Amino acid sequence: MEGTKRNAWTLLTSHGHVLVEIVKHPEARIRELSQVAGITERATAAIIADLETAGYVTRTRVGRRNRYTVNLDLPFRHAALRDLRVGPFLRLMAEQPLEKLHRRSGDSGKNV
Repeated sequence: MEGTKRNAWTLLTSHGHVLVEIVKHPEARIRELSQVAGITERATAAIIADLETAGYVTRTRVGRRNRYTVNLDLPFRHAALRDLRVGPFLRLMAEQPLEKLHRRSGDSGKNV
């Protein structure tokens, strides 16, 4: 069954991949995020819009670029995980302690 469609799935959705990359690189361009996530720039832009609408991401204009801030206190959206916050998961995926991420962003500790 090697190489079949059944073996083509990944553990994270495209939304998850984009969110992890935003945590790792809050000033990344859509092009860079899409390359890492393995999806088109158009799909990446739509995912960022979804994440903004849901409150997971805030976009701030810095000159000609965007800087993204992630709300680490929000719960996962899946019913089975609604009691868990996304922050610890994102810390694990970003391989950095949240405290370091907070200091880098200059926030008081709630957002990255």
